[in-house]
Amino acid sequence: MDEAWIVPLPSAVQEPFEVFVNGVRQERGADYELRGRELRFDKPLAKEGRLGTVRWLSIFLGIAGTYRKNDSIDVVYEAGGQRRVASALPIIPPKREPSRPRT
Repeated sequence: MDEAWIVPLPSAVQEPFEVFVNGVRQERGADYELRGRELRFDKPLAKEGRLGTVRWLSIFLGIAGTYRKNDSIDVVYEAGGQRRVASALPIIPPKREPSRPRT
């Protein structure tokens, strides 16, 4: 997994746990790898960025919608005898080398 999207696990999460992307259960080894305290995905994941004022206003007025990709990573785990959910975890995209100008 050379190019990986990384999702840091919250400190409260201990194994065993379940991972969901947009509500769909993911399988360790097939869909993601666990390395230390990070989940590593080889498929592209994205979080929608902040909306600008004009875009927000157009949505508020019902003129336009937003159709950007916005993946949600959730982890279900047990703590203190109760099932808990860590939701909307941050996604760190792979580091890319800056493009060099052609000469």
